[in-house]
Amino acid sequence: MSLKNADLSDAPVRCVFRVNFHFMKIGERVMEQTLILIKPDGLKKSLTGNILTRLSETKLDIVGAKMIRVGRELAEEHYKALKDESYFEELIKYIMGEYHKKKVMALIYGGEDAIQKVRDICGKTNPEEADSVSIRGAYGRITTKGVYENVIHASACSEEAEREIKLWFSPDEIIDDDIYDVKIVKETIKHKKWAE
Repeated sequence: MSLKNADLSDAPVRCVFRVNFHFMKIGERVMEQTLILIKPDGLKKSLTGNILTRLSETKLDIVGAKMIRVGRELAEEHYKALKDESYFEELIKYIMGEYHKKKVMALIYGGEDAIQKVRDICGKTNPEEADSVSIRGAYGRITTKGVYENVIHASACSEEAEREIKLWFSPDEIIDDDIYDVKIVKETIKHKKWAE
């Protein structure tokens, strides 16, 4: 049974690494999805191939991928938990690409224990504290303004992963979209088509 159907009356509220809030029978695998962002500095340094190669070590499946120009609203919503931090404005400028390329590669990886597997390969958020063989340890840096240019974002826990995936992707953009509840709506929308 997934988190959305579980009785969480006694469950902890905080995100705790290595604890999955999926309740499954013994012997069943814990299937998760996690959001990964290759940040503007990672794209500018042409690290996409290196990062994807490292992520392939997790043996997880890519179930969503796209390139995005990050607007202020998306950036602020993504980092809303850090809104009161002194570095918030620099962080928003960073993810919007004001210091590097103005785009981000957003990915969803899915599989057994996806969140922890990806976080282990990414390393600690602070590149100076990250293991040198991790993605952040190998490619990250801290700017003179104190912003962690750590080339990659990875969801920290299952609640955060769900919030972030729903923020960055629509259900139609995810190959394996049955992990979260969806509804079918009929809309008339304008969109670009290729000219003939």
